Amino acid sequence: MKINQILDKIDDYQLFVPAFQREFVWKREDAKKLIKSMLNDYPTGTMLTWETNNPPELKGSYTYNHDKGTVKLILDGQQRITTLYLLMRGKVPPYYTNQEITNDITGLYINVLNLDLEYYKKILMNDNPFWVDITKIFKNEINALQVIQKANEKSQLSNEEQYKILENINKIQQIQNKDFLEQTIPVRANIREAIDIFYIVNASGVNLTDAELALAQISGYWPEARERIKKKMFELENDGWAFRLDFFIYVLLACLYQIGSKMEKLHDIENMESIKKTWEKLEKNTLDYVFNILKTHAFIDHTKEINSVYALIPIILYVYRKNVASLSELEIKKITKWFYYSQIRNRYISQLPQKLDKDLGIVSNENNPFDKLLNIIEADRRLEIHPDEFIGVGVLNPLWSLMKWYFKSQNAVCLTTGISIKGNPMGKKYSLEWDHIFPFSVLSKNGYDWGNRHKYSLAQEITNRAVLTQVANRTKSNKNADDYLAEVKSKYPKALRLQCIPTDEILWELNNYELFLHERRKLLAKSLNNFLDKITETSDEPMSMEVGDLIQQGENSSLELKTTLRWDLKAEKVNTKLEEVILKTIAAFSNAEGGTLIIGVKDDLTIEGLHYDYASLSGDKDKFEIHLRNILNSEYGVEYSTNNLNITFPEVDEKEICLIQIKSGNKPLYTTIKDSSGVKSKKFFVRSGNSSQEVPIHEIHEYLSKRF
Repeated sequence: MKINQILDKIDDYQLFVPAFQREFVWKREDAKKLIKSMLNDYPTGTMLTWETNNPPELKGSYTYNHDKGTVKLILDGQQRITTLYLLMRGKVPPYYTNQEITNDITGLYINVLNLDLEYYKKILMNDNPFWVDITKIFKNEINALQVIQKANEKSQLSNEEQYKILENINKIQQIQNKDFLEQTIPVRANIREAIDIFYIVNASGVNLTDAELALAQISGYWPEARERIKKKMFELENDGWAFRLDFFIYVLLACLYQIGSKMEKLHDIENMESIKKTWEKLEKNTLDYVFNILKTHAFIDHTKEINSVYALIPIILYVYRKNVASLSELEIKKITKWFYYSQIRNRYISQLPQKLDKDLGIVSNENNPFDKLLNIIEADRRLEIHPDEFIGVGVLNPLWSLMKWYFKSQNAVCLTTGISIKGNPMGKKYSLEWDHIFPFSVLSKNGYDWGNRHKYSLAQEITNRAVLTQVANRTKSNKNADDYLAEVKSKYPKALRLQCIPTDEILWELNNYELFLHERRKLLAKSLNNFLDKITETSDEPMSMEVGDLIQQGENSSLELKTTLRWDLKAEKVNTKLEEVILKTIAAFSNAEGGTLIIGVKDDLTIEGLHYDYASLSGDKDKFEIHLRNILNSEYGVEYSTNNLNITFPEVDEKEICLIQIKSGNKPLYTTIKDSSGVKSKKFFVRSGNSSQEVPIHEIHEYLSKRF
C-alpha cells in the first residue's frame, strides 16, 4: 500500500493496532533516520498485517463489531507507521491518546535547500526561511513558492537555488506516495498464532509454515501427493468438513510418528512407501469414520462449529491404530466427552506441536487414553462450567458451539418454525443460523449500543442468542422479546426449555434484560455440566510429569540442571572441577529433602544432550554411567550410591540426557573439595532454594541435630 492509503485507512477505522503490541517507543532520532531513509530511497522495512473476524483487544477507543466482518490489524511496522502518521497528519493516530505518546517526535524541521533534518533549534532556525516544519509541507500548509518568496525578501535567490527548493519540496511531498510493502498472515490464524508469527517475522522473516514445507518435500518424492490430499480435502468439504492442506500433514505426521512437531521427519524420501500406505488407509476408511462418529454422536455438522480442528488429530490417530471396523459405544463416548472439553477449555489454542506431542504419545501408549487426556485438561483448568463464563462472550466463543451441540442432543427445535435443528435441516432456507432473543435494535435504543462497551457486550452475549433456521431468522423481525417468546411458548410449548431459555415471563420484559441473562447463564451452566457428566464416566488415570515438562519448570529447590558432567564448554576440554559440582549437588539434595539432578540441559532450558561427555569418554551412555558411578562410589560408597540414587537416560528432543533422582539421605554426606592450591577438605552442602549452599562449620552441628 502507498503510505497515504495506510494513513487514510487508519483515519477511516479500517486499519488497527492490537492491544498486545508495545506502545509507541520510537524517539526523535528514530524519526529523523526514517525520513532521511525515505528521502534517499533506502529500504525502510515492511508492514505485516492480519485480517481477521476474531480480533484481539484493539488499541484506542474503537470497539469491534462482529457485524462489520473482518478487520485488518498491523502486527509489525507499527512504530514506523505511527511515526509517519504523527509527522504527516500532525496529530496522534486514533489508536493512541496524547497521554500514551511519551516521546513526541513531531516538530521535525527540514532544510529545503540541502534536506538536513533537525528538531527546532532557535539559534539555527530563527529568521532562516529555509528551515520549515516538515508537517506543514505534508499538510500543504506551505509550498515552494511561499518559501522562495519569503527567502527573496531577505536576499535574492539564484535560479539554481529556487529550482532546488522546488525539487526538494516535491521530493518531500512524494514520500506520501511511496509504496510500503505489505506482508500478510493467513486469515485462519488465531490470536496466539498471530502473536507467534509476529515474533517469528521479527526474528527471521516470513517463511513457509513447517507443514507447507513438509508437503512440498513430500510432493517432491511423491508427485501425486498434493492432488490426492486435495481431492479428499474437497470431498470432505462438500460434507461440511473444511480443512486446509496443513491439517492433513499434521494427520500424516501423527499416524507415522505419533508426534505433532518435527515436520522435518516427513522430508526424507524413505517415508514414501509408508506415507502412501498411511494416506490410502486414511482417505478410504479412517477419516470418513471419524467424521461420521462426530456427526452422529457429537452432533457436529461442520468444522465451522469447531474451535480447534487439531483436537481431531488424537481421535484420528486412535481410530487409525485400532485396526478394527468400528469402535465400541464406550470408546465413542469417551472420545466425544474429551473432544467437547478440548474445545471449551482451549486445549490447542497455544503450543500446538508440544501439546500434540504429549497427547499423541498418550493415545499411542495408554490403555485408556481419553481418560488421561481429560485429566490433563482438568489439571490445567477446571472442567465444570461456571455461569460467569458466559458474561460478555460472543458467538466465537467455544461455549456457543457446545450450546448448539447440546441443543441438538436434546432434539431442540427452531423457535419460529418448530423444525428440529438436529442434523442440518434440508434446504438452504432451513440451514441453521442464530439471532438475538432481545432484538439488538431495541437494546441499542436503551443504552446497549457501541457507546457503552460493557452493555454492548451484554447485548451480543450468547445467552441472548437462540438457534433458528434461516427462514425463521429472516422473518422474525424485531419483535419485543416478551411478545416473541410468548408466541413461541404458545405454538411450541417445549421449544424454550429445549434451548435453556427461562420461561418466567417477568424476565422477558425489557427492563429485566440483565436478570434474563443472569438466569439463562445459570440454566445453561447447569444443563451443560449435566450433559457433559452424563456422557460417560471416566477414570482418574495417574499422571506423571514428563521429563520435558519438568525441565521447563526451571531450577528450584528440588531440581538442578547441568549442561555437562566433565566437559568444559568454554575451555573445550575435560575439567574435573565440574565433577565436583555434580557431587556437591547430589550431597546437597541428600542432606536436605532429596531432589532431581539432570545433566545435558543448558541454562536457557534448551536440551544439549550428553554428546560432549560421551566423546570425552570415547563411549556412550553405558560408559557415562560407569564413570559417574565410579565417582559416586569413590566419594560416598557403593551402598549409598546403590540405595539412594536412581540413574536413567531419557530422551528429550531426540537427545539423551542423564536424570539422577536423589533420595533424602538417612545420614549426612560430606564432599571432598579441592581448593585452588589443590588442598583437599571435607565440605557439607545442603539445598537452599535453587542452589547448593555450603553450611559453615559452626552451624553444621545444629543442622545435623535437627535434620538427622
